[in-house]
Order: sequence, then C-alpha cells, then structure tokens
Amino acid sequence: MDINDLKSLDLKDIARAPAPVKAVVLAVLFLAIVGLGYYLDWSDGMSEVDRLRAEEASLREVYAQKKRQAIHYEAYKKRLEDIEKSLAALLRQLPNKSEMDALLTDINQVGVGRGLEFELFRPGAEAPADFYATLPVTIKVKGEYHDMAGFVSDVAQLPRIVTLHDVSLTPVAEGGGLVMDATVRTYRYLDEVEQESAKGGREGKKG
Repeated sequence: MDINDLKSLDLKDIARAPAPVKAVVLAVLFLAIVGLGYYLDWSDGMSEVDRLRAEEASLREVYAQKKRQAIHYEAYKKRLEDIEKSLAALLRQLPNKSEMDALLTDINQVGVGRGLEFELFRPGAEAPADFYATLPVTIKVKGEYHDMAGFVSDVAQLPRIVTLHDVSLTPVAEGGGLVMDATVRTYRYLDEVEQESAKGGREGKKG
C-alpha cells in the first residue's frame, strides 16, 4: 500500500478503495470507536470498579477485625467478669450514708488506741462524684513518732477505704513528741437518688 493512496483517498469513494486502504481505515475507525467508548462509558465503569475494589478491601478489614474479636470473645467475657467482681469488692469497701458516722468513730478510736491526743478532728464538706462521695476530715494529733506511724498503718488496714493526704509533722518544743497535721479522706457510696442528683449538678455546671 502506497502512502499516496491514503492522501488521495476520498471517504465518499471508500467502497472502491484498495483492500489495504480499507483495512487501515477500518483499523483507525475501530480505534476511534474504542477510544470514544472508553471515554464515554468505560472510564466511568473503571472508576466504579476501583471504588468497589476499595470497598471490598475495607469490608475484608472489617471482617478480619470482627473475626479476631469473635475468636477472643470468651477471653474478653472472662476479663469483664473479673473486672466486675473487682469493682463489686471495691464498692463493698465504701460505706453508705448511715455507716459514715461509725467510720469516723473508728478512725478516731484508732488514734486514741495508739495513745495519740486529738487536738482537731473536723469533717469537711462532701464532694460527690459519679457513684461515690469524698469526705475530707482535717485532723491534728499529738504523740510519739512510733505511735503516729502505727496510727497511719492502722488506718490503712481499716475495712473501709481511707487515705491520708497533706501530712505534716512538727516537733513539740516542750515535752517532746510530734504534732501531725493531715487530711483524712473517706469515701462513701451514693444511693441512686444521690447519684441522679450529683449527675444533674454536673450537667448544670456544664450548661
């Protein structure tokens, strides 16, 4: 086929053109149709395929994650049960409102039992939280160092949760011994009504 045949080709007279020329023209037309079809239709289809492939990869990852969770479900369930038991044990160490006076008396008696002299024992205002309230008690006791150490140890061993904070020891100028200033914090369990009240108070402050 001569290139001049293509230059002199009249598309209106394509039927009488030589066979090689017809083949070239048909090939060009085929490529043009394929290109136009890809642009008009196939490109959108390929984009959809890419999107579906990405969605498939995401679903496979979700499936793998759910499968791992299912495999470890019994272990998670056992761990949750252990946590609930630990929480229940801690809650049993929180006195309710009616038991608070007895707890404060126990703290006082622990100090007296160690031979300490209370110069101050002043409960403060309760600070409610989610399901418990903190009651700070400011104390000032006088006695010997070893007696105070025993008092701290005895308080830590009480069946209820009691903690000491802001401890300060000052030597007594006359007669020897020490004066200990500290804050004893006790905790009590809030009943359902008190929990709702505390929750409402926190939401009111946020608003």
